[in-house]
Amino acid sequence: MLMGHAIDLTAADGHRLSGYLAEPTAEARGGIVVVQEIFGVTRHIRAVADQYAAAAFLALAPALFDRLERNVDVPYSDMQKGRGYMQAMDDDKVMLDLAAGVERVSSAGKVGMVGYCWGGTLAFLAAAKLKIDAAAAYYGGGIERHLEQKPKAPVLFHFGEKDAHIPPSAVAKIEAAYPQGIYYLYPAEHGFNCSDRASYEPKSANLAFERTLEFLHRHIG
Repeated sequence: MLMGHAIDLTAADGHRLSGYLAEPTAEARGGIVVVQEIFGVTRHIRAVADQYAAAAFLALAPALFDRLERNVDVPYSDMQKGRGYMQAMDDDKVMLDLAAGVERVSSAGKVGMVGYCWGGTLAFLAAAKLKIDAAAAYYGGGIERHLEQKPKAPVLFHFGEKDAHIPPSAVAKIEAAYPQGIYYLYPAEHGFNCSDRASYEPKSANLAFERTLEFLHRHIG
């Protein structure tokens, strides 16, 4: 059962977007911005926010596609449609929306960001461009196109060894450009964290979550 609720955010350029906010029952350790895949703020992304709230973080998933259309929730089977939304986005405006999310959860203390797929790339970019304290990037396929960016916050990376979208050569390039990152490889495919995808791999998902929590406890609280 989902724990959170919908809220509204306002970005620095005046754009209003929605978000899914999950609040911890215990005192918050800090804030987490959960960054969506190319499919929108899906049931899975809301469940991830709930997962972090259950671990005592104030967790928020901003609806980044609201700049194009409200309530986007693309089926995981329609990769082409999701990619279309992603390609229509402007990275600088996305950063404004993520910054609004960071500000909203900063009342809980330090702020981390956890992103999946497209969101993994955005979490990496946010570590370079926004004021956050840590970022975790799950299978961020676009990261290798942004290696000129230098994160100012520590970054944890999760990749699948069987990921057809991110070959080992791409992971090697990212490691070479950012050797201070923490890297983990799993015997899994792209999207292994998502229980609504055929590529879901529960052992890898659970281990990655444990490692991410440990990383966040170290840098956020």
